[in-house]
Amino acid sequence: MILPYALGICLFAVTISMLLCLVRLVIGPSIVDRLLALDTLFLNATCLIVILGIYWASTSMFEGALLVAMLGFVSTAALARYFTTGHVVD
Repeated sequence: MILPYALGICLFAVTISMLLCLVRLVIGPSIVDRLLALDTLFLNATCLIVILGIYWASTSMFEGALLVAMLGFVSTAALARYFTTGHVVD
């Protein structure tokens, strides 16, 4: 009964958080701020997919959330290595 309302509030909060991360990604003063905003954006996208999976009662959404989480981890690690050493693979 109350679950759709709680999930709606969660969707709204995560969407606002994603918009704020996007603003930080665009106007971040340093590259570290932009990298952290991108990592947080991936985390928020994962949370959004999980919330939608619960709302729609779809198990395939959880697999998509896992893929987004893995992509976020790999891209954050690769970008951090690139910004510190200048190359990704040595």
